[in-house]
Amino acid sequence: MAGNDILKDHFQDLVNYINWADHLAITWLEQINDEQWNQVVISSFGSVRQTALHIAGAKKIWLDFWKNEDDPVYLSAVFTGTKDELIAIWKQASADVKDLIDNYPAKHYNAPINIIKPNGEQSTMEFRKTLSHMVNHGTYHRGQLVTLLRQAGSTGFSNTDLFTYYSLQLDKS
Repeated sequence: MAGNDILKDHFQDLVNYINWADHLAITWLEQINDEQWNQVVISSFGSVRQTALHIAGAKKIWLDFWKNEDDPVYLSAVFTGTKDELIAIWKQASADVKDLIDNYPAKHYNAPINIIKPNGEQSTMEFRKTLSHMVNHGTYHRGQLVTLLRQAGSTGFSNTDLFTYYSLQLDKS
């Protein structure tokens, strides 16, 4: 297998992993009530809602950057909808990320991606690094989400570790 083929397989594995882990997180969110969704908690973000919005919004903004959208929108700055509406956006962003990675040309893996930070500062970073960042970022905040959900009285979590994901994939083969 050529280098770019191996890298594409790796990127597809990472996207499949993050979508699997996000799916589990979404199932946790679907089980909580509005009070738990909005309960004020101490963390990077002030509630389960704000943390979930940040995770879904980050996934969506990277899509905008990768597609070189003219006017990328930070979802956290404009979203005022319900839990179910956010979950629908998150699910669509997951499907869109998978589609983009499945079809992203290997010759563009080192191409610069234009980024506009939330404070308006502009930057660039190679595509391959932005994808790795998105996966790492989601993992970090899903861990916070578990803690917040536990503080809100939720239980019944499953492991979303990358090793667990790979182990489950081996069990299927």
